[in-house]
Amino acid sequence: MSRVEQPSRRALLAAAVAAAAVSGGAIPAVAHAAPGAGTGGARRPVDYHAWTTYGDWRRGSARGARPVAGARPGVVIGTPAGTTDYTDPHTGTTAAWEYATWTSPVHRLTVPATEVIASWNAHTPGGTWIQVDLKGTYSDGTDTPWYVMGRWAAGDGERDIRRTSVDDQSDGRSSIWTDTFSVDDASTGLRLVSYRLRLTLHRRPGTRGTPTVWRLGAMGSDVPDRFTVPASTPRHAGELRVPRYSQEIHKGQYPEYDNGGEAWCSPTSSQMIVEYWGGRLTEEQLAWVDPSYADPQVCHAARYTYDHQYAGCGNWPFNAAYAATFDGLQGVVTRLGSLTDLETLIAAGIPAITSQSFLEEELTGAGYGTSGHLMTVIGFTADGDVIANDPASDDNDAVRRVYRRREWENIWLRTKRYNASGKVVSGTGGVCYLYFPARPSPRQRKALEAVGVR
Repeated sequence: MSRVEQPSRRALLAAAVAAAAVSGGAIPAVAHAAPGAGTGGARRPVDYHAWTTYGDWRRGSARGARPVAGARPGVVIGTPAGTTDYTDPHTGTTAAWEYATWTSPVHRLTVPATEVIASWNAHTPGGTWIQVDLKGTYSDGTDTPWYVMGRWAAGDGERDIRRTSVDDQSDGRSSIWTDTFSVDDASTGLRLVSYRLRLTLHRRPGTRGTPTVWRLGAMGSDVPDRFTVPASTPRHAGELRVPRYSQEIHKGQYPEYDNGGEAWCSPTSSQMIVEYWGGRLTEEQLAWVDPSYADPQVCHAARYTYDHQYAGCGNWPFNAAYAATFDGLQGVVTRLGSLTDLETLIAAGIPAITSQSFLEEELTGAGYGTSGHLMTVIGFTADGDVIANDPASDDNDAVRRVYRRREWENIWLRTKRYNASGKVVSGTGGVCYLYFPARPSPRQRKALEAVGVR
């Protein structure tokens, strides 16, 4: 994100928020951990659920898809259910694709939700892609339509579609904002009480390749409106050795991907954690990058998280899916409830990518204000302050920052704030990307379960 207060990836949703404020409706959180005990024993206003096991895939409803067992169970194309044409809106190309579908059982949310975000981990060889759809049931017993939550391919070669979100989806009661299902007016009491997810797996006709999906999940949340959050008590001090990358050194590079590096906070943060877990790109994968550019892997991350409809690299599920293209990694988009949750993860060796928005004076030492920015939390000082790798730094050496605990906690967890013009706008409400091993250690598994991720 730029160092100045400017429209963020949530600009459209912010406009809806403003309209809700004018009409007297509740202002939803823009951003988005499963039920259970939160800080002080409070119930989490979030429900993350995923399908990951062979048993999970067998319990779904398949048309042409089949589950596969093994070290990392998933679902693939078996005998295609049929052929369909798809016109790529970003290339204008119409092509035929064989397809198969897998539909999850109904998941009843333990927290009736105002927002839902799906995320997935998949392998899509050249000439294959996936679509993820969501259909839910409202608290009044009526259903949503099937909403497209993303069309995704790991690559962007001649045989691939352009990964994309889908705009202009609404039934007059809920809408899709890039990657987020949102109830239009939460003040009415309307909530989503359950949902199903549907995968459509595609491949070129006559070929034998197939996408493989290993994880499919969604996070539903109903975080209350709040300008401030209760202070938490420091519990863990420690720091993880996470690579440091600046987005700012990439200013002007590859402007076709969201105007270049100054907007690359999300992929830069993603690449830091991918490499923390040992993910590496080959010389062949990086051969397209200008050899005069430092840290070409950051350019690569920007290109391969880019959402061609949103025209940016900040699509949350696309970043999690990118991380999971590296061997042995998986990624989810979830929401945490406190810095205690982050301390639990750091103590188990798991860094986190967090989303926050703030005025310059609200975060001492940042030196900028932003309406949406991602950074990587890597530890806590003995006093409980947050140690973050902040990509909005002049160079790699300046990336490591220490931010005051109370300031940082509030700008991350609030759902409403005042912008530079004094208007009420949305806050990020604890959104978080978590990338972790496909086979977590017992300690890592326990920490993930403690924040609602299984």
